[in-house]
Amino acid sequence: MSSLNLLFSSHPEILRLKKMARERHQRLVLVGGFLRDHVLGRDSHDLDFAVSQDAIALARRFAKAVKGAFILLDAESGCARVARKYPDGLWTYDFADFRSRTLKGDLAGRDFTVNTLTLDISGLDPKKTLAEQVTGDRRARADIKSRTVRMVGAKAFKEDPLRLLRAYSLYAQLGFKVESKTLTAVKAQKALIRSVSPERVREELFKVLSSARAARVIKCMDRDGMLFEVMPQIRVMYGVTQGGYHHLNVWQHSLEALVQLEKLLKRFAADAALMAYLNEEVGGGHSRLAILRLACILHDIGKPDAKKKEPGGRTSFHTHEHIGRRIVRIMALQLMLSTKERYALEDMVTFHLRPGYLSNFKRPSEKAVYRYFRDTKDNAVAIFLLSMADQQATRGALTTDYDVKHHEDICLPLIRRYFSKKKEMPLVRLLTGHDLIKELELEPGPLFARILLKIEEAQQLGKITTREEALALARKAAK
Repeated sequence: MSSLNLLFSSHPEILRLKKMARERHQRLVLVGGFLRDHVLGRDSHDLDFAVSQDAIALARRFAKAVKGAFILLDAESGCARVARKYPDGLWTYDFADFRSRTLKGDLAGRDFTVNTLTLDISGLDPKKTLAEQVTGDRRARADIKSRTVRMVGAKAFKEDPLRLLRAYSLYAQLGFKVESKTLTAVKAQKALIRSVSPERVREELFKVLSSARAARVIKCMDRDGMLFEVMPQIRVMYGVTQGGYHHLNVWQHSLEALVQLEKLLKRFAADAALMAYLNEEVGGGHSRLAILRLACILHDIGKPDAKKKEPGGRTSFHTHEHIGRRIVRIMALQLMLSTKERYALEDMVTFHLRPGYLSNFKRPSEKAVYRYFRDTKDNAVAIFLLSMADQQATRGALTTDYDVKHHEDICLPLIRRYFSKKKEMPLVRLLTGHDLIKELELEPGPLFARILLKIEEAQQLGKITTREEALALARKAAK
C-alpha cells in the first residue's frame, strides 16, 4: 500500500476534513511537502492544505473535531495549524487560504517547484488510486527526480523572504542542491531575511541544525552570506587570528569544530545510549544535538573581546567562555529559544573548556570529576563532545597527536560513566535544608547553600556516610 493510501486508511480524519470542506463549499487541496516526500519514499507527518477561502475557520472546526491543538499562524494571510498526537507521533495539519483566486494562481505563488504537487481532496475520484490523482507544476517531478531546488518564479523571495532560508533547509533535509539561478537570487536578496519574524527564522535554522548535513549546509550559508544575515554577531570572529595551538582563525576554527563533531557522531552512531541522549528534546521541539551544533559554531564567539598579547608575545583569550555566554544569551533571546534551550546553549559555551582542564592531568581527581558533572548536569556529555570536536579542530604547531589522544582518553571514559551513573539509584541526602534550620539554627542564604553543596560533595566522594558525620561537617563549615 502506498503512503498516500496508508494515510487515508490510518487517518480517517482526512475524509472527515473533506466532508467539512464540502459542507462549507470550500475547495480543499493537499499540497507541497507531504506529496514531495511521498514521491521520494520518505515518511512525513506534516500536511499542508490550500483552501479556497476561510482556511482558519476550517482549521478551528477540524481541531475541535479531532481534539487537536489549534494554532493561529498568520491571521492576515489566513494561516493556521492543527497539531495532534497519534501512536506514531505528532502530526501537524497546516491550512492556508489560496494565494490567488484559483489553484493555478496559488501554485504560481509558491516557493519551489518541488513543493507544487497537489492532491484535490474535494474532488477525489474513488475509481482512481490516490497516487494517480497527484498533479501539479510540470517541473515538480523532474526537479524531485534530479534533486533540485528551483524557485517557482522571480517574485518568490519578495513574497515571502523566509524562502531564502528554506532553500538551505531543503538542501539540509533532502540533499537537494540549489539551482544556479535560484542561488543567484538568494544571494542578491539575502538581506530580506531580516524582515522575517524570529520564530520563523529559528524554525528553518533548526531544520538545518537538526540535519546530518548540517556542517556542509552551514558552510554553504556562510559562503553565500546568509549565515551572517541570520546571526550577525558571528562577524566579530571573522579573521581573528589565534596562537600557536591553532592553525585556523577563530571563525574558520568554529566551522571546523562543527565538521569534527559530525565525524565524532559517525564514530559513535552505533552507541544507542549516546544517540538517544543527543536526540532528546531540550525544548521548543528541538533536540540536544541541534543545540550542540549551534554551540560548536558559537563556542569561541567571546574570543575577539578577550584577545590579549601576553609578555613574550603569547596570545591569550582568558575568560572568553564567560564573554561568550553573555553574547549567546542575547542571540538565544533574539531567536526566541525556549528557556531550557537558552540555558543549554549558555552552559555548552560556558563550560566548553572544562574537559580540557580535566585532561591537563594524567588522571583528574575524583573531586574535579564530581564538580564537572555537578556543574554541567544534563549537558555533561554534550560538552565532552563539543570539547573533543574543539580539540580535533585545533592543529597548530604547538598541538601534538599525544595531546589530542590524551584528551579523548579522558573524555570517553567519563562519557561512559555519565550513562552508568544514570542507571544507579541517586544517593539519599544525609542532611536537608530543614535539618540545618533545626539542628544548627541557620537561616536560608548563601552560607546555607554552600554547606549543603559541601555535604553533598563529601557524600558523593565517600568521605562521609552517616548523618552524624554530615552534621559535624556542617557545624565546621558554619563557623
